[in-house]
Amino acid sequence: MTTVKQAVILAGGMGTRLRPLTDTLPKPMIQLNHRPFLEYLIEMLKGNGISEVVLLLGYLPDKVMEYFKDGSKFGLSIKYSVGTVEDETGTRIRNAAHLLDSHFLLMYCDNFLPINLADLVAFHDAHQATATVTVYTNKDHSTKNNMIIDENGFVVTYDRTRKTPGLTGVDVGFFILPKTILSRMPQTNFSFEDVILPALIAEHQLAGYLTDHKYYSVGSLERLPITEQYLKPKKVVFLDRDGVINKKPPKAEYVKKWSEFEFLPGAVDALALLTKHGYQVFLITNQAGIARGAMTEADLADIHTKMIAELGRHGASIAGIYHCPHGWNENCECRKPKPGMLFQAAREHTLDLTKTVFIGDDERDEQAGRKAGCRTLLVTPERPLLDLVTEMIEADDQRR
Repeated sequence: MTTVKQAVILAGGMGTRLRPLTDTLPKPMIQLNHRPFLEYLIEMLKGNGISEVVLLLGYLPDKVMEYFKDGSKFGLSIKYSVGTVEDETGTRIRNAAHLLDSHFLLMYCDNFLPINLADLVAFHDAHQATATVTVYTNKDHSTKNNMIIDENGFVVTYDRTRKTPGLTGVDVGFFILPKTILSRMPQTNFSFEDVILPALIAEHQLAGYLTDHKYYSVGSLERLPITEQYLKPKKVVFLDRDGVINKKPPKAEYVKKWSEFEFLPGAVDALALLTKHGYQVFLITNQAGIARGAMTEADLADIHTKMIAELGRHGASIAGIYHCPHGWNENCECRKPKPGMLFQAAREHTLDLTKTVFIGDDERDEQAGRKAGCRTLLVTPERPLLDLVTEMIEADDQRR
């Protein structure tokens, strides 16, 4: 089993697309919400069990080193390999050979993705490839694809020009690499992406780990506002509906109209408490009654309109509602236990799912939340929604 405790971050470029900001600051030190972008990456890595970071610097290295020092302030060790601004990515890696662990996580300093390192390493081990790259599925078509992953999870095409037909994902970095990759590296100044990746693909030795978590970047000026919004601290709770907010109908039956909707004891108070404490609340609900003809989209919309109005009278608000209208056998991506609705909400509201809570009432909710990276809680008759919400708010207040 591969052990990865070290992250290696390429952070030496001049960041020309960020000028004039990078006239006096290197790209990883660009401030978002009054913190350097690199600090968010290091915080995320520490949360994934990384104990050492190696920064591969080139442009204005002192600005980075003066701020992060040996890393002890951030709860891990930071080492530095400083080259020139002319060094390409492969050269920077090769020049840090004396600092590298037997396996390491290679990253770019301008991409943020809330990775689950344990899942990434498990995928890497299962595919027994030399290397693994993380690939954003890009289901929202927010950027242009540059990769094709085959049905077995291996990269078969990598096109930096993004012109090959059928491209289906975006390389975001977060590579699992062995130190033995150094034996493939030429002694000239070279690009890791142009030399090493094509060779691995040709040998069927580059696995592609697909993720629906959207990545955010400081690669250009126009990307900064949305990345800053994404990284801004938020308090977000996702709730299942039936069995959490309202009384759950018997199996194979549905709440088809407002007169059949009955709030569970304490549910309105719980939602009002969340609203009072500044939480955004989203509902995530399967509604197969639509597919089965028991109700219509209009029926569901009417229920939710009246539900929101009633909650509003008690000081509670809902930021958004996502529902799956499909049946069990339609193989959609939104029906829980699949996490599609959670990812859709995250994309549309610029949310980091790993910093949210999902409260449901059955194993489908638990599975969906886990797949999306949410902290997931389940209500029970002994611990209803109001109890869970009260405990969560008290714990959050203590952490702050």
